[in-house]
Amino acid sequence: MSKNESRRSFIKKASLTTAALTTTPYVFAAQEETITLSRTYSNTSYTANDHITIALIGSGIQGIYDTKSALSVSGVKLVAVCDLYDGRLDRAKELWGDSIFVTRDYRKVLERKDVDAVIIATPDHWHQKITIAALKAGKHVYCEKPMVQKYEEGQAIIDAQRESGKICQIGSQSMASLGNEKAKQLYEEGAIGDIVMLDMYNDRYSAEGAWQYPIPPDANPDTIDFDRFLGSAPKVPYELKRFFRWRNYQDYGTGVAGDLFVHAFSTLNHVISSHGPNRALATGGLRYWNDGRDVPDVSITLYDYPKTATHAAFNAAFRVNFIAGNGGGGGFKLIGTEGEMEVGQNKVTLRRSKLGMVPGGYSLIAYTEETQQKIKAGYATTVPSSREKSLNTGVTTWEAPRDYKGGHYDHFNNFFTAIRQGTEVVQNPIFGLRAAGAALLANESYYKKQPVDWDPTAMKML
Repeated sequence: MSKNESRRSFIKKASLTTAALTTTPYVFAAQEETITLSRTYSNTSYTANDHITIALIGSGIQGIYDTKSALSVSGVKLVAVCDLYDGRLDRAKELWGDSIFVTRDYRKVLERKDVDAVIIATPDHWHQKITIAALKAGKHVYCEKPMVQKYEEGQAIIDAQRESGKICQIGSQSMASLGNEKAKQLYEEGAIGDIVMLDMYNDRYSAEGAWQYPIPPDANPDTIDFDRFLGSAPKVPYELKRFFRWRNYQDYGTGVAGDLFVHAFSTLNHVISSHGPNRALATGGLRYWNDGRDVPDVSITLYDYPKTATHAAFNAAFRVNFIAGNGGGGGFKLIGTEGEMEVGQNKVTLRRSKLGMVPGGYSLIAYTEETQQKIKAGYATTVPSSREKSLNTGVTTWEAPRDYKGGHYDHFNNFFTAIRQGTEVVQNPIFGLRAAGAALLANESYYKKQPVDWDPTAMKML
């Protein structure tokens, strides 16, 4: 269906009677309503022999949350955990039992015949190496976002996945959520008209939110394998902050772009079926958290999206503030010629307003009363009746039910379903590289102090 046909279809449904709206969830005249979304899950139960066995490589904050979500999916069992800090291995046994195998060496995990799939939640500079090694070892892979630390690393992962025939899911947790699913449906049906802008922001106001994670008192050269942590990164003296707060350093992480922008790009590209932007211009700075980090704590990046078959040319604004005195908050809005969608994992709010085409008192004040009446009469004959436009304005919110298992669960459910049934995942390495590449343009522009160009289809810098 073409964009114009989709738009007409949406408006037709939006203009139905109130009674029809009980079963057809579209905006009606100047009203506000809330509609509950739903999702049906398989109730299949699995015997011990039918379990998908997984291992966690990188048992830090995100690794633990990932594993908890993975284990909430029926038919999944954890058998091994790898980390470079002994305290995290102790924590793994505390959470999941003494029977799990623990090690500091990820290669020992990949050698195990009882591991079907691995979750890779290491610092970003290890993603490519371990992902490729796991695929070559015949393991399915769930790799945390961003898929790569540098965009040049991405093609090797794509090739390794194709050659292995194994499933590789990139971990941007909201991708398979009810919110994304509904937003994509609404966009494709023309709910906001042509997109003209994306507005994303993430404000934080805490040390933890700014990645100043706690350093455990037993951390020392004996309990941490710091040299292995460095890997391919430059050799530096032992420093606990670098190990536990690695996101603050360019050597190991990707800054706010790789940690936060990439989530937004995953959702945006999914909802509008896009390959991504073709240009970026970034600014920002280190405004408050002068703790040794070498990445900015305030970042603003403007992106250009070219016109494609699925969307008009538009602009996107991404900003992150780690010292937001307002207390924090976030938002993700797709703004179009006919409406606006605010998208979250559990909720989508659609606002459609009437476009003002007839002049009001502000501009008419410059004319005589007689001329004003003539101008109004002229507009009355040239501007279509406002009745149709009024019939499809208002605010509608679609919300997940209280018992919704969440986007994180859905993302892992999608991963394990693909393993069992040989189906596609919602975020394969090609999609993952396009999301990561778009996000990393912010870093390229920021450090070069100039705009940068990107080929979103070929996934390379220009």
